[in-house]
Amino acid sequence: MRVLIVEDERKTADYLSQGLTEQGCTVDVAYDGIDGQHLALHHDFDVIVLDAMLPGLDGFEVLRSLRAVKGTPVIMLTARDGVEDRVRGLQGGADDYLVKPFSFIELQARLQALTRRGRAQEPTLLRVGDLQIDLISRRALRAGQRIDLTAKEFALLTLLARRQGDILSKTAIAEQVWDMNFDSNTNVVEVAIKRLRGKIDLPFAEPLLHTVRGMGYVLEERAPGTAGGGDD
Repeated sequence: MRVLIVEDERKTADYLSQGLTEQGCTVDVAYDGIDGQHLALHHDFDVIVLDAMLPGLDGFEVLRSLRAVKGTPVIMLTARDGVEDRVRGLQGGADDYLVKPFSFIELQARLQALTRRGRAQEPTLLRVGDLQIDLISRRALRAGQRIDLTAKEFALLTLLARRQGDILSKTAIAEQVWDMNFDSNTNVVEVAIKRLRGKIDLPFAEPLLHTVRGMGYVLEERAPGTAGGGDD
């Protein structure tokens, strides 16, 4: 899940960012309405957490400009428990509303509900050969064997499975699994691919995760003996 947090209280924004990152989300943060509007309009997110009171542009203005061109799910935050604010946000196109202070667990549950609603037509079980990925329980099985994955490894595997057969570059993977400001000079993608391959491929006869030299990586089932896979 790729999440944009637009929140001017840095302590709150950093707390939410850390918590969601630990749950395997890719998180971008804007601390004012102008930056939030730019990110929301020019990048694709699964859900946006938008504070109502922001410097530069308030959350209602950001929401109005977003709804003119996009239907990205939005959950609004406010420190005021006024009915008028909630009505204004919902009428402006917000999908949900939370009043500060709120429980992180509740926010997480609401975010998951919004993204499930937005992906109602998507399957909840992905299959690549004998590999199965359950998006609801966040479990992966290959040949009936449970594969233990970290949050980032699960996010990486899910991305590759959703795009199975497509070659994904390191930059594309980094933007979706880490964040848009990823430093392409680091080897974090190669390290993650190597670890993931060690879990989903090495214990089994035929590899599913393949390296395409000079281009990137692809998750797909190939005929036995077909060249592919290899080191990252």
